[in-house]
Amino acid sequence: MTIVLQAEGIQKSFLKPKRLNLLSDIQLSVREGESIAICGRSGEGKTTLLHILGTLEEADSGTLSIAGMKATSQNAFLLRQKAIGFIFQSFNLLEDFTALDNVLMPAAIARRPISKEKGVELLREVGLEERADTPAKVLSGGERQRVAIARALCNDPTLILADEPTGNLDRANAKRIGDLLMHTVKAKKKSLILVTHDPDLAALCDRRYLLIDGVLKNS
Repeated sequence: MTIVLQAEGIQKSFLKPKRLNLLSDIQLSVREGESIAICGRSGEGKTTLLHILGTLEEADSGTLSIAGMKATSQNAFLLRQKAIGFIFQSFNLLEDFTALDNVLMPAAIARRPISKEKGVELLREVGLEERADTPAKVLSGGERQRVAIARALCNDPTLILADEPTGNLDRANAKRIGDLLMHTVKAKKKSLILVTHDPDLAALCDRRYLLIDGVLKNS
């Protein structure tokens, strides 16, 4: 099975206010269609690791390959455009834009042609076709996260990275979003890495890791 992401020897330290060795020796391989959960206590560096895997931050050392391409500072933006979809805990929607506008935004940023019909289709897949013309600021939390999932799929990425995708939702909506996310990943044969404190969400993934003292350990 195709390896979508390969991370080897990832290390990350911060020097201020005092030296902190956050990530020591991260080794991670993710295959096509596979879902991975990364759990751990607050402050262990889960979000930092996700940002490094998504090329939003650079590691101090180590190598990262995504979709067969070695990640570098020169090609990070291109990799994000072509191969990675992000789902954020705080949704990161443009409040005054419609649900459809938000879904289509990654294509606009990448200057990639995409039809409104494609955006509506993505919203239909997450059960929000009727909210296409609704401003994001009036959507509920569960609806906003569903829009964020549709947006993450806009550029047909190989890899989806989700940072606490149910963290701002009540229990009922968290279950709906977790089930929807897993169904979408499997149906579209995407690879998923998510960071979560939710044991129920983590249990839905194919593999689970704990980030402890800068190292990923099987959970």
